[in-house]
Amino acid sequence: MVSFLSFLWNIKFWVKFFTVLTLLALSFSYLAPFIHPKTQFFIPFFGLAYPIFLAISIILLILWTILKSKWAFVILGFLVLGGNLHFRMLAIFSDDSPPSGNSLHIMSYNVRLFDVYNPKLKNAIKTRNEIFDYMKNENPDVICFQEFYQKDRPTDFKTRDTIMRFMKFLDYHERSAHKNYSRQNFGIYLFSKFPIIAKGDVIFDTQSEKDFNYCVYVDIVKQQDTFRIYNVHLQSIKLQGDYYTKKDPLNNIASKSTIRLIIEKLKIAYPKRAEQALTVMKHVQNSPYPTIVCGDFNDTPLSYTYQQFNSTLTDAFRNCGSGIGPTYVGRIPAGRIDYIFHSEDLNSTQFKIQEKAFSDHLAVSCKIYKKK
Repeated sequence: MVSFLSFLWNIKFWVKFFTVLTLLALSFSYLAPFIHPKTQFFIPFFGLAYPIFLAISIILLILWTILKSKWAFVILGFLVLGGNLHFRMLAIFSDDSPPSGNSLHIMSYNVRLFDVYNPKLKNAIKTRNEIFDYMKNENPDVICFQEFYQKDRPTDFKTRDTIMRFMKFLDYHERSAHKNYSRQNFGIYLFSKFPIIAKGDVIFDTQSEKDFNYCVYVDIVKQQDTFRIYNVHLQSIKLQGDYYTKKDPLNNIASKSTIRLIIEKLKIAYPKRAEQALTVMKHVQNSPYPTIVCGDFNDTPLSYTYQQFNSTLTDAFRNCGSGIGPTYVGRIPAGRIDYIFHSEDLNSTQFKIQEKAFSDHLAVSCKIYKKK
């Protein structure tokens, strides 16, 4: 009997110990949006794992509640401490009402180079055409592409010119890296059905020769309204490989374990992404027009990067979407990392996340209009 009681006490002790560790980890995840990754390199990892810590905390809350322990109140206190941070991960009230004013139907889509590096050209063309068909059906006014592939003429894998023709776009703006020997271009594109009266780039100081992450912006006029739109592709982690060089670092791990390789890549990417976000937002704050910022941010809602945009702009998904809205469907789950933000003088409705994946990202879209 004594040994059995001792066994139960040991179990309870280890559950308490595990609870303390979980709550400590959850507390660190709360700090991730507010501490620059360069200051404390380990903090962003807790922000990335926040959904796991939250789920475990809820399970422990239920367990301690069943046991009628005061630990239930401790866990509840830590959950309350997170406050509005918990609501960054989901949207509760969807809004599918029609826009009440002159609106822009805008889409953001990381197309992973249209799958051009598929070993079978037939399959690559099939994926590209499926992406084209999806665009036709959605028929947005503006499309912001990340990881866009364009080959100079002549080519059997047409992208830009085909899109311009069948979508009836008036103009585009792009920033790409060009390979002279293969006549290939890799970067970001922004297409518009309405006149572009100004174009520009936001230059990242953290840019290296091996990075293909950019930010461009345009000023678009629709009827009497002018909008400034930014297309952003922040620092990539390249966990699934470098499509630009046809190398997959996760398959090249002779000297390093996969986990260690991932951690090293994240340690490099987090500070770069944070600086890029600060640079973009500094530019956005000087915009003379109502502003829309969209693209692949490569970071979750509980991150320093997301915080820079969310502190000033409105997250369209949280404003008019529903659910948890994961947008990355690659081998390693990352949740929601593709966003559409807009300034507070604008409103958004009819947020949509693509259902069938043709890339490792899902397209996001919504309609944005001026508040009255």
